[in-house]
Amino acid sequence: MSETLDLFVPDPGESVLQSLLNAYQLRARVTDRFEACGHWDEPAPDAPFAWFHVVEQGICHIRSTSLDAPLRMAPGDLVVFPGGAAHHLCSAPTPEDEQPDARVVMICGEFHFDGPAAAGLMRALPAAITVRADADGGRLAALASLLRGEAEAQQFGSRAVLDKLSDALFVIALRDHLRQAPPQGGLLAALTDPRLSTALAAIHEHPGSDWTVQALADKALLSRAAFAQRFHDLLGEPPMRYLLRWRMTTALARLREGRCSVAQVAGDLGFETEAAFRRAFKRIHGFGPGLARREARHEFPRTP
Repeated sequence: MSETLDLFVPDPGESVLQSLLNAYQLRARVTDRFEACGHWDEPAPDAPFAWFHVVEQGICHIRSTSLDAPLRMAPGDLVVFPGGAAHHLCSAPTPEDEQPDARVVMICGEFHFDGPAAAGLMRALPAAITVRADADGGRLAALASLLRGEAEAQQFGSRAVLDKLSDALFVIALRDHLRQAPPQGGLLAALTDPRLSTALAAIHEHPGSDWTVQALADKALLSRAAFAQRFHDLLGEPPMRYLLRWRMTTALARLREGRCSVAQVAGDLGFETEAAFRRAFKRIHGFGPGLARREARHEFPRTP
């Protein structure tokens, strides 16, 4: 008689994070395999996306006004600038320092999130997240090794493989940040709160259900008043406001897929009339659902 072991126990916060990354359409892109030697200084400007850098070989220092002090990065280390803060990749911690003629190789790239809804997640993160190669049981080092091997191979499909592997870098950085510095407020704090994460998971998994504050409080095993207060304290808005924004985030993602009509999405998300859905959609996104559908058909720019 065989027995199947469940090696992965689902966590409510995990399911919420997964739904967020899916709806915000996280896209990682490797932009450069940077090589330098001697005394060098490579600037990276302010950007509307998140920067990331993984050191393959050698030592890199990173200077930025958003950092308290220069970062020293060794092979396998990862740094992410979630808000796209300007910084310098350098051979030395200060411009005056001299360094030996050592070779440095790095993989550099970008994390993009589709649409303004992801701004809340980015605001919850620090200006820079540093993950050392030995963090997380050496998993980052293993991933960095895969990235290095694929970058060096330059085979057919290497670009696609690098981009897919880079997706995992963001989750590793986020996980390490939560472990090292548990947030006291905001969305990330709610994801790690056992009561609120259960209610959030219910919202994210079934956004079209006829949710009430009481029903969500029951999911969290709290009284209605205690749940509403706790939710507002951590997330800065009432539960029903969060529910509406998540419905509209889900609606935008589905409409941009181009497989559903506006009426179908409205019905699936719990709206009695299409007109009410259109009003709510425009109030949250600043443009109508019809534009999102046309983007899917004609590949218009995603941000109007």
